[in-house]
Amino acid sequence: MDQVTRRDMLLAALVASLWGLNFVVIDWGMSGIPPLLFAAIRFAVVALAVVVVPRPQTGWRVIVGVGLFMSLGQFALLYTSLALGLSPGLAALLMQAQAVFTIVLAAVALRERPSAMQVAGVSLGVIGLAIVAVFRGGDAPVLAVCLALAAALSWAVGNVISRRAGVVTGVGRGGTLSLTVWSSLVVPVPALALSFVIDGPAAIGAGFAAIGPQAVISTLYTAGLCTLFAYAVFNGLLGRNPSAAVVPWILLAPVVAMASAALLLGEAPSVGEMVGGAVLVAGVLVSGIRRRRRELPAVEPMGVPTRLSA
Repeated sequence: MDQVTRRDMLLAALVASLWGLNFVVIDWGMSGIPPLLFAAIRFAVVALAVVVVPRPQTGWRVIVGVGLFMSLGQFALLYTSLALGLSPGLAALLMQAQAVFTIVLAAVALRERPSAMQVAGVSLGVIGLAIVAVFRGGDAPVLAVCLALAAALSWAVGNVISRRAGVVTGVGRGGTLSLTVWSSLVVPVPALALSFVIDGPAAIGAGFAAIGPQAVISTLYTAGLCTLFAYAVFNGLLGRNPSAAVVPWILLAPVVAMASAALLLGEAPSVGEMVGGAVLVAGVLVSGIRRRRRELPAVEPMGVPTRLSA
């Protein structure tokens, strides 16, 4: 179809809002719980869906690779950056760097020659990241910023693995929702083991003891609404509409994250963060521009998230 229906526009805005608010919900629910333990709990809940979601039509090597980079690597680093004091809004913004990283990695690993628009988009993205790094707010620790960027890089590696495997949009065995659920099996045990090594048994015990209604609500939101529900809706949107008509709506997620962090947590972004973020998002938009006569069913395009960003 050439145009997105009003219903699909509302659904796309809903998905972006769920994903954007997700950063604040994670930060809110993780209070008193080690970040790696909290990530392990989240993906243990997601993994329960393997009883109803069919195994993806790909090998275990791909499932494990996506699980290690797009699930374990991305979210272990992201949760840790939030635990170190990174603002949820700034974290959501920095995660958009995955689109820039994906284009660069695809050019190297898959020999996909970037278009002129993608080169321009990557350049804008790098400039935006530089602005954020130089003019970030004083309450944004350098290590936390670096970990968030590392999380975006890990997400990009997972994108390339998924791309190489030819994962397509949809909810069946060839779709990304199936891969999302099954790759979640890779996360809980390694994340818990890393938490034991980094945080220690005492912190793990205290973390389990700290689990209350707040942590439960946060986990149900991230695992149920943001991973299973929102991603199923997102796949459906990509299946019914041209990707170029759907993906820009998802860039509302960092806007929602920053707005909700300001309203609910009182964490207003600095002028430098807003300017750099605008340049970064512009770069992502530019890199997604394609010159084509008609939209064809295809694997996920570079820069389109094959997994939600939080």
